[in-house]
Order: sequence, then C-alpha cells, then structure tokens
Amino acid sequence: MKFSCEKALLSAAVSVTSRAVAAKSSIPAMEGILIEAGATLRLTGYNLETGIQATVPAEITEGGSLVLSARLFGEIVRKMPDDVVVFSSQGYTVNIKCGLSEFNILGTDPEEFPELPSVDQQNALTIRQPVLRSMIGQTLFAVSDNESRPIHTGSLFEVDGTGLTVVSVDGYRLALRHEAVEEKKGVEDFSFVVPGSALSEVEKICSGEEEVTVTQGARHIMFQTGDTVLVCRRLEGDFLAYKNAIPRNNTVKVEVEARALLASIDRVSLIISEKLKSPLRCVFGDGVVDITTKTAIGDAADRCVISGDGGGLEIGFNNKYLMDALKAAPADKLRMEFTSGVAPCVILPAEGEENFVYMVLPVRLKAN
Repeated sequence: MKFSCEKALLSAAVSVTSRAVAAKSSIPAMEGILIEAGATLRLTGYNLETGIQATVPAEITEGGSLVLSARLFGEIVRKMPDDVVVFSSQGYTVNIKCGLSEFNILGTDPEEFPELPSVDQQNALTIRQPVLRSMIGQTLFAVSDNESRPIHTGSLFEVDGTGLTVVSVDGYRLALRHEAVEEKKGVEDFSFVVPGSALSEVEKICSGEEEVTVTQGARHIMFQTGDTVLVCRRLEGDFLAYKNAIPRNNTVKVEVEARALLASIDRVSLIISEKLKSPLRCVFGDGVVDITTKTAIGDAADRCVISGDGGGLEIGFNNKYLMDALKAAPADKLRMEFTSGVAPCVILPAEGEENFVYMVLPVRLKAN
C-alpha cells in the first residue's frame, strides 16, 4: 500500500475515527484504525457499538489495507510538520514520512478488524448540521445512565408530518426538542432510539453547515455528513410514552428570564456540593421567586424577578437538574408551569413556536 496525503486532512480524519476506537480490547485490532486504500482512502474506527468511517482525499499509487494503533498513529500524524504525509507499507511494516521526519512502525492484519455493519435503508431524513447539533446538545443531558432500563440510555428520534422530535428521559427529568426536517423518505411516521454515547459523537462530527442524512436500518442507524459516516446499533424496547407524561393543564404559570434565574440558582448552589447535598426551596410569589437552601456549612438565599403570580407555591428542586434545563433551553424568556409542590415543573418557550419542552420532577421538602 502506498499513498500521499495532506497532513491536516489525514490528522482530522484520524482524530474523528479514533473516537470510535475501543480503549482496551482483547482483540488488538480493535484498538486500531483500519486504513483502506482503493479507489479512495478510507479510515475506520469501530468498537462493536459505534463505528466511524472517514474518506480522505489522497493520491493512491498502490492499494491495500492495514490496521494501525489509533493512539500511536494519531500522535505521529498530529506531531508531523505541516506538509504532505507519504505512507507506504511492506507486509506489516509501515513507513511514514513527512518533511524531514520519518517513522517505521508495525501494523496488524486487517482480517482481524470487525466488519462495519451495513445499514439497509428502511427510512431516512435529512436535516442541517447546526440544527441536529443543537437538538442533540439540548437533550443529551437528560439521557439516563441507569443500565437497568437500557432503552432510556438513548434518545428517542420521532419523525412525523411536522418534523423531527428528539426526547431524552432519566426518571427525574425530560428534555424534548422539535424541528422541521429538510426531507424524509420511507413511511409517513417512524421512530428509533439512538444510544447516548453515539449521539455525543454525532454532535462532534456535526461541526459544519452542511446537511446530515440519518438512515434507519433494521438494527442500526447511520448518520452521514460529507466524507464522514457514523454507524451505531439501535436500542430496542418500549420508550416512555412522553406525551402522556408531560402535564399540560397546569394552573400556575409564570415567566422568567433564563439567565437571571440561572444566576440566582448558581449563587445559592455555592454551598451545595457532592458531600453536602440539599434541595433548593423555591417560593413563587407575585413578581418574585425566593430561592433558599441550607447545608451543614450554612444557608443561602437569593431572589429573582419573574412575570406573573405564583400564588406562594413552594416547591423543592435538585439544583443541578433545574440548572441543566435552564442552560439547555434555547430561548431567553421561559414559561414555567406548575400544578402543586409535588407535581412536575414544565419549562416552555414564553414566546413563539413551542419547539422545546423540559420537565423537572420536584424534590420533597422537609418541613421548616
């Protein structure tokens, strides 16, 4: 195998594909990147759950394939001078030259590398990279890490006539984002669940302005953008019936400035830590919300201006869960809805289209 390629392009492809490489594996090839030189130069990383494949523009003089240690190859290419990298292999011995630098390292048999699953298209949708990136970023925090309900360790993608809805739940909160899609193929309505670990990689590869095609197969999902393809397995099971879980006939409604409320909670949270956990006690009055908390090192209080009257409703929250929802909400002005101090708090946009919904379950407060 012999090819030459721009250092910057090769380095970017190695860095993208190495995200899907297994950190430790009983099969040495799994800790490597599969390099294939044919009609094009392709790099593949695959850990049996998520696979990333990148195509790199290169001048190929001799075809072939080989597996190289992702860590070592990545470091070599990254530290090479900015020039053309010339790669050649004889058997398992690899020679890498760039400028005045030269390395000779050993590769592994490509036969030992697991084959990336092919995705048989059942349904597909196309959406712009920035839109998908923000939808994942604004819901991923609510994905569960509890393996006893594997289906909730991923996000639900639901496609219907109005567009794409992404939903994450973890038993304490729910995050929902909705956007229109560019185009879709297949049945009218379809849905699938993508593992959270794969979505955090999808968020990273969506770094441009182009479109992403999301293809649903029988057992796998494929995200394709430009020269990069990510394939991951689908999670199977019954996802929470989220439409029934969100209370919508709430009696108490107030409007808040997201940043102002976040700053108040952030200040009060200074005395809360992993060791010293304590809920926030929020009292929603007429035009203000009073936030207090008490731990072994002291107590803290803050007040934030709101629009509307909360009628003195007292409710407790885990500070982190409420802050995560406020940080993720893609609007400056939010509407918070309640029915009582023990029912979920629903956070929506105060103005415009309802393209997001966050729900946070309250924490039971001890009597003062």
